[in-house]
Order: sequence, then structure tokens, then C-alpha cells
Amino acid sequence: MKPFKHFSPLLLFILLISCLCGEISAQEKPLKPRVIVTSDGEIDDECSLVRFLLYANEWDIEGIITSSSQYHWHGHKWAGDDWAIPYLEAYAKVQPNLLKHDKAFPAAAYLRERTFLGNVETEGEMEKITAGSQHIVKVLLDESDDRPIWIQAWGGTNTIARALKTIEEDHADMMEKVASKIRFYFIWEQDDTYQKYIRPVWGKFNIPTIISDQFIAIFYHWKKYLPAEQQKYLDADWMKENILEGHGPLLSMYPAHKSGDKGFEEGDFRSEGDSPAFLHTIPTGLRSMESPDFGGWGGRYVKVRENTWLDPVADHSYKYPEGRWYGNSAWGRERLKEAIPNDQELTDYLEPLWRWTAAMQNDFAARADWTIKSYQEANHEPTVVLAHPQDLSLKAGAKIKLSAAGSHDPDGDELRYSWWQYKDPGTYKGEVLIQKATNQKVTVTIPKDAKPGQTIHIICEVTDNGSPQLTRYRRVIITVI
Repeated sequence: MKPFKHFSPLLLFILLISCLCGEISAQEKPLKPRVIVTSDGEIDDECSLVRFLLYANEWDIEGIITSSSQYHWHGHKWAGDDWAIPYLEAYAKVQPNLLKHDKAFPAAAYLRERTFLGNVETEGEMEKITAGSQHIVKVLLDESDDRPIWIQAWGGTNTIARALKTIEEDHADMMEKVASKIRFYFIWEQDDTYQKYIRPVWGKFNIPTIISDQFIAIFYHWKKYLPAEQQKYLDADWMKENILEGHGPLLSMYPAHKSGDKGFEEGDFRSEGDSPAFLHTIPTGLRSMESPDFGGWGGRYVKVRENTWLDPVADHSYKYPEGRWYGNSAWGRERLKEAIPNDQELTDYLEPLWRWTAAMQNDFAARADWTIKSYQEANHEPTVVLAHPQDLSLKAGAKIKLSAAGSHDPDGDELRYSWWQYKDPGTYKGEVLIQKATNQKVTVTIPKDAKPGQTIHIICEVTDNGSPQLTRYRRVIITVI
């Protein structure tokens, strides 16, 4: 390469602009998360898989593995060893149209090559080495890519446990390195293998582990506790118009409620109890993958023990169970069983997840459109760009100007801004003044009573005026010095 002195001033200017654009591009498009899904094939897993495939461009999907659970195994309410294949076949039919919206949508054949049967013979069986467990081993031992791998358990953790046991038995010298790449997100503990094997043997490596009970915000009983303004995005009218009807072969397979289901209308949203596991990893700008307590589309969690993060329980006298967090112990599920009418405490408990319902469902509707519409006919999410670092250090009493200048919409839609303080993850719990909070640029005043070390989370929420309206975010974290 020629030394810089041989370049013309114009070319140097172009190179400088290219570097600056590269920095902006890096802010807009971070490295893709890597994900492995394990699932027991329950009907809500089937619902979740439909949505998951519509976001296949957002991740490097390393595996789709069928496992068992306490609810489903061979011979007991079993969906079939190949339950996921019809959904992949339907995805193959819509993937060419999805490519019009993003070239990153993987080929169906690529996903099919990474779809395996894991440990399914009985609940919690982890002795048998299976194609699914061996594939997880292969991915974890691959030293060519050090990016974290989000391993999701939509069912039991037994196939994951079998994979980790194989590594312990055959590659003990690799355990620490393998563990450093793993991130767990479990939808309950749907068998005992996390407590029986993973936690005792691998716990010393402090693998970040989210175990979710908040998922019940969008599972079967949502009409019992979701606020009415959130329910409208799940009812039959909305689902039929935006998801079920006229949206091609993949969306037509979405298992919505059928006529006669108790308490539900034909076409009502059924359940996507497993979706929070991947909603957590969609790069919305909320930075949820940085820490489970930041909060995002997959909920918000608190550190309870070791490196295990569970759902926040408001009652400070409550004691979390020492062992499994599942249908017989998790606070929300136990509370739901009490069938308390208009249970505000349960509604509040689930708020970290349901608060995003409108944005999440509108995004789902837009992705459904991508399967049948041209780029020009569909809507696409805005890009939110901060004109300053996302992490700031300020003294109490200081004022700071925050700006989302540079934000833009790929469809040329108008953008609406909303800056707000997300109190839950911040350690400063008082009110923070945000002047002109609906402008692209705002002034934030750090309260005088804020203490050194406390944090303040400010969310820049940007929504376009397309149809459906789509929202993305940037989170600014201010540390008081």
C-alpha cells in the first residue's frame, strides 16, 4: 500500500469519510449473536419457531435441536422426531422473498443441516450420546470462532447436559474455554439436569444463566393478567389481520387458538412461552445481552445466586428456592395457580416483559409482511444512532446534552422520539429530569442527591410512522462520579 503522502487531498478526504462511516456502521450493526435452540416441540414451541425463523437474519444459527422435557418425551404427548421440518419447508418457500428485505436470511438447507434429534426418550434422559448432543459438542469445541453462544432451552436441558458431559469426559482440558463462550437462557428448568449435572459440575465456571418465569406473560393464560392495551395485540382481530391470513405458507402454519378453546376466540394468539429466549438476543438497541438486569424484549432478571439470574420478586421477604425454578416453584406460576381476580401483583411481576408487547408484535407483523411483500411495500425498522458514547460518567448536578442525530429510517419514514428513564436497572431510583423528551436532542440533569457509583439508564426510543409502526432503541448508561 502507498504511504499517505502519495495520496491526493481528495482521496485522503474520501478515506477519512470511509473510516467515519465504518465507525457508524459498527455502531449500527454489531457482530451477530450465535444461537443454539433446544426444544421439546410443544405447540407453543411451534408458535415460537415461526417467529424465530422470521428473525433468522439477526443471528448465526448454530443448531435447532429437539430435546425432551417434563411435559413431552417419546411416547408422551410427543410432537414427532421431525416436528420442525414442515416449518423449515415452509420457510424455504418464503426465504426468497425475505431476501428482498435482508440478504442475511440463511437458506433453508443451511438450517436443515443444523437440525438434529437430541435426547428425547424420557424426561431428563442424558446418558445417551445423540446426534443433537454431538452437534452441540462440535459447535462448542470449534476454536475458530470465540463469539458467545446463546444456548436456549425451550424444553428440558438434558441434551445440553449430555453435550457438556461429553466434553467433560473427552475434553476436560477444554471445559473452561468452552464455558467462557456459553450463555444460557432457559424457559423454566423443564427437567432436573441443570440441578443434577450442569450446576454442580460446570457451576465453577460461572456461566451466565437466565432462567425465566416471565415468559408466562405471553403463554396460554395471557388474558388473565395482561393489561387491556397489551391484549389487543394478541386478540383474534389483530392476529388474523397481521399474522394468520394472507401472509403466505409459513405464517399460515402458526398454531393460533381454534374455535372452542376455553376463554379464547378463533384466531387468538395461543402461546409463545419460549420466544423470550430469542427475543432477548434480537439486537434492538436495548443492550439486553450485556447484562440480564438491563431489561429488554426477553424480560429483565436479577442475580439470585452464583451466576444465575431469575425473575425479580417485589416482596423482599420472599426467599427464592435453592433448587429448580420451574412450574412448581417459580413465583409467577405459583401465583397464577391461585387464580386471584384482577391480580395486580402478578401483572406487575410480568411487566418487565409485557411492557414491550406493542413494539414486539408490530415487529412480528412487519416480518410477516416481509414474507409476501416487496421491499417498497413493507416497513423496516429505523436505525437509531447516538451522536456521543453510550456510556457516560458525570457528577451529580451536571447537565448533559444527549442526541440521536444521525438516526434514520430505511423507508424514509418520519421518526418520533421518546427519551425516558428506565428506573428498574438503574441503581439511582429517584426522578431524572429530561427536558424536551420528545425531541431528537434532549438535556438531562443529573440529580444533586445522586451518589458516586450509582447508575442512570436513559432509553432513546425511536418509532417510525410506517405501517405497522416499528421501534428501535439506544440505551445511555450514566455513571455518577
